[in-house]
Amino acid sequence: MKGLLIDVTRCIGCWECTNACAKANSLPPVDSLTRAAGPELSADRYTVLRKVEVGDRGRRYVRRLCMHCLEPTCASVCPVGALHRTPAGPVVYEVDRCIGCRYCIMACPHNVPRYEWNEPAPRVRKCILCAPRVARGEPTACADACPMGATLFGEREELLDEARRRMVESPDLYTEGVFGELEAGGTGVLFLSDVPFAALGFPTDLPNHPLGENTEAVLSRLPDVILIAGSLLFGLQWIIHRREKLAEEAETERTSEKSTPTTEPHEEGERA
Repeated sequence: MKGLLIDVTRCIGCWECTNACAKANSLPPVDSLTRAAGPELSADRYTVLRKVEVGDRGRRYVRRLCMHCLEPTCASVCPVGALHRTPAGPVVYEVDRCIGCRYCIMACPHNVPRYEWNEPAPRVRKCILCAPRVARGEPTACADACPMGATLFGEREELLDEARRRMVESPDLYTEGVFGELEAGGTGVLFLSDVPFAALGFPTDLPNHPLGENTEAVLSRLPDVILIAGSLLFGLQWIIHRREKLAEEAETERTSEKSTPTTEPHEEGERA
């Protein structure tokens, strides 16, 4: 299964990963204003580079993107199977199946999926780990573009071995192990850092098992949603039917009045 290893200590903030992602996915290019604004993920930005000041440790650049969970909660809550993990590793999205319920957005433990709120036919958008490229045996666009080797593409187990090798060789540099090895059941995107992950904004309170309770919490709302939606549809149908019936009765009454002949009163007695 493919994945990424992102080493925060090697990132120089060049933005080549984000530029390559935009080009590969036909998204708007990254400009200086986007960089200066302290960017966040959006419907047209699948990966961003955050600048984080870590006290006297200085500045770090941290990538934000879909973590491609081994057991993705977003896929497990989707009632129509619009999200699923491929055998190669990427968690992908099929727009033709999506019904716009946005349960995936609510369930994601990493707060990644975004929604096209301003589009007439909105979609859920996120990194798909360059699934078409991966299927062709190519690395992701971001890994291919990184000039410092801060983002590596490969088999997840081999990336974990590489991360452990670096930690053994530089025990005073890296801290807290590999983020994504166990969190939420494990992810396809892994991180190494020389500062605590919490200081970089990572959700360090995640359990080391898949978040099945997120699935249960979201899906438990389905019966209520279905009941409410069904009641609204039934009520709407009753109103429409009632209005049609009243209109039909009124039309019938008007037609009846027009077709009934007017009877003239008879004069008393007959003229001779």
